[in-house]
Amino acid sequence: MSFVEQHTAPEIEIGAVDRDWWRGAVIYQIYPRSFQDSNGDGVGDLSGIIHRLPYVASLGVDAIWISPFFRSPMLDFGYDVSDYRDVDPMFGTLGDFDALIQRAHDLGLKVLIDLVLSHTSAEHRWFKESRCSRDNPKHDWYVWADPKPDGTPPNNWLSIFGGSAWAWDGARMQYYLHNFLAEQPDLNFHSPAVQNELLDVTRYWLDRGVDGFRLDTVNFYVHDAQLRDNPPLAAELRNANTAPSVNPYNFQDHLYDKTQPENLEFLRRLRAVMEEYPAIASVGEVGESQRGMETQAAYTAGDDLLHMAYDFDFLSGVYPSGSRIKEVLERFDRIVTEGWACWAFSNHDVERHASRWNFSEQARRLFAAVLMSMKGTVCLYQGEELGLTEAYVAYEDLQDPYGKQFWPKFKGRDGCRTPIPWVRNNANGGFSDAKPWLPVAVEHLERAVSVQDHDAKSTLAFYRALIGFRKAYPALIKGNLRVIEASDDMLVLIRAHDGQEVLCAFNLSNRAQPLTLPPGTWRQDKGAPFTTIASDRETVLPPWQAYFAVNETAHETTI
Repeated sequence: MSFVEQHTAPEIEIGAVDRDWWRGAVIYQIYPRSFQDSNGDGVGDLSGIIHRLPYVASLGVDAIWISPFFRSPMLDFGYDVSDYRDVDPMFGTLGDFDALIQRAHDLGLKVLIDLVLSHTSAEHRWFKESRCSRDNPKHDWYVWADPKPDGTPPNNWLSIFGGSAWAWDGARMQYYLHNFLAEQPDLNFHSPAVQNELLDVTRYWLDRGVDGFRLDTVNFYVHDAQLRDNPPLAAELRNANTAPSVNPYNFQDHLYDKTQPENLEFLRRLRAVMEEYPAIASVGEVGESQRGMETQAAYTAGDDLLHMAYDFDFLSGVYPSGSRIKEVLERFDRIVTEGWACWAFSNHDVERHASRWNFSEQARRLFAAVLMSMKGTVCLYQGEELGLTEAYVAYEDLQDPYGKQFWPKFKGRDGCRTPIPWVRNNANGGFSDAKPWLPVAVEHLERAVSVQDHDAKSTLAFYRALIGFRKAYPALIKGNLRVIEASDDMLVLIRAHDGQEVLCAFNLSNRAQPLTLPPGTWRQDKGAPFTTIASDRETVLPPWQAYFAVNETAHETTI
């Protein structure tokens, strides 16, 4: 009997609206430029996504998150928006987007879109109007400031993409703020008109049927109105969580250029708009190295802010040993007392974790099981289910301006953004009939969907089984978590919900290790993606293996 035949996920009453669907969901991130090209221009598009949605649904995920597809000059590949209410022709039309929503919903998939509210493109009509004078109707829609008497920028704030966060504009004879590219001016959230307009943008997409938002750089919305200098950061506290280690952005303690208390009121207004619609979810990206969890706690407290948020604890280069995972999970529970976690190992901004942590094939699968066993919602990045590694992209093929700025010590984000390989017997992996915007990695062709799709032992099959296993147990979706044992090489968790307890044990090493079961009557789930057999209370867990068991006397215990 197959795993799917053995287990069925809890059913929701037909017609009922599950406003809590996001809690414990598995969300699949689609980077549209690299998912599927349908018109032969070498760039993925919305029609291509529609074509591949049955594949996404076959994974068993609950929702998709689509990276930006709005009109844009594409200097930062869609994260520089020039029109919030339209689809860039590169990706298709609003009709294509509506068809995507309908097809996804027909397949049982929720749709989250990536809203970039902190900044726009310099090509946006708002900025063009704002920069033309100091007294036009949108004169204060962006962050403008006079130079110091010597002509230098108003303060010491730095751009994540390198250099000063201030760019000079000769028309207004002032500087404007840009936390990223100079062509991405920051909106001024101290202006009520800006907030109102962005809330209208949110309603526009909710009216088109989206189920929620991933909110890009959510803690960058509001700046210090006094434009105070950031203090220096002690050398021992510098890390590469927010920016690569070669970037002087890490030399500052970013007290004033982001994460301002006034942001909370805007987030309340944003949540109020979402509450006008049924079952909407939000996940905020917190770019904050020194106070990431504290910011998550503030942004998700109660029921009038964000539904969930994430920072870079598991998106950094720090190896996720059992001890590290315990420290992060317990710190989250201690600090984020009211909020809900969203965990990911990879996304479009970081090196793929298979390469970042130098994982073997066994380790990739085991840590996928760890991710699916943690308390919180899970984000998977396209290709993660295929076991893709970071692709090498030669400098002459490089597209990412971030990589060009800090090459060669930091090679940018293109290596995780190369096209998905759908078939093996095609130089472009079935992604496009034309030359792709980024080259398809030759080594990825051996992991193409066509190679793995019908192989019961493939990484793809493993992910499908793993997601199905998670869905079979409410304790794994929404339950509490307790760490039973943690060392560099071992991690043992118990998840508990509504009288159900699931033991999740992981040998994170290449040597066998003893596993002592905690008190209880533990029955191993032999339908789980791992097949370690325990005959008594103490067993030996083979290298890179997991053990899952259910406590048949769980009603007598509490977590």
